[in-house]
Amino acid sequence: MAALLRPSQISGLNRQAFTEALAGVYEHSDWVADQAWSLRPFSSRENLLAALNQVMLGASTAQQTRLIRAHPELAGQAAQSGTLSPASTQEQSQAGLIDLEQAGQARMQSLNRQYREKFGFPFIIAVQGRDAAGIEAELRMRLQETPEQEFATALQQIALIAAFRLAKRVASEG
Repeated sequence: MAALLRPSQISGLNRQAFTEALAGVYEHSDWVADQAWSLRPFSSRENLLAALNQVMLGASTAQQTRLIRAHPELAGQAAQSGTLSPASTQEQSQAGLIDLEQAGQARMQSLNRQYREKFGFPFIIAVQGRDAAGIEAELRMRLQETPEQEFATALQQIALIAAFRLAKRVASEG
């Protein structure tokens, strides 16, 4: 694994290099990093994450919707066909979602379908530290929420996913 970048190193990158260094922190949405570049310098990983989330939360509803929809379904077709991003593959695999038994796979597909039909976007949860049973239980619970609650929850979960992914690339202290 490559050495973690320091916040001062990230801050010193030109816009293109900065965006490339943070590619994939927000699933298929490198525009978040691109727009956060202008908020440099960053004194810590936490400061960088706050800037990235400021961009995400300050985006238009249409941009936020595209960001949410850029996420794959958990244990979905992309996972089964091996076309997830490397970060999503690792995260879903560690949570036990890639190798679900047939019955578990069928339940997740049914719940994912219900969720997408109700909310218009995929169920998003930061899976790090969770197992398949806990994720399924959370999905069942969140199916009871309102579209407005779920939109806000999806953005909160994306911010948490970004924090986990950023921690694998950028050192904590400046």
